[in-house]
Amino acid sequence: MKGKGFIVIQEEDDLIRELLERWLGEAGYSVDGKAYETPRLVIANVPSPRGAQPLIESLRAVYAAPILVLSGRFRRGLAGSAEAARRLGVKKVLPKPFTRKELLSAVDASLEDEG
Repeated sequence: MKGKGFIVIQEEDDLIRELLERWLGEAGYSVDGKAYETPRLVIANVPSPRGAQPLIESLRAVYAAPILVLSGRFRRGLAGSAEAARRLGVKKVLPKPFTRKELLSAVDASLEDEG
């Protein structure tokens, strides 16, 4: 079975990163890409959406992939998430805590326009 591609995870909390790696791996994504592998998506945790811009800009400078931002500071609900994504200039935001299903749905939504 061919994998679904490589996803970069930018998460400082080891337990959260391990959980993301497990859920994404079980869904067919690679999270341990090789140096030559181009990521399909970057998932980044931001402690505060207000201070997220420097991190987002640094990720854009390195990766030409859509960005999915995670934070415990986002409001739950579609309207709030869509507005936060627009303001930050990222593909999607996902408020913490989230379920496996919510994560994979956000990943799918982040990749749906990919060519």
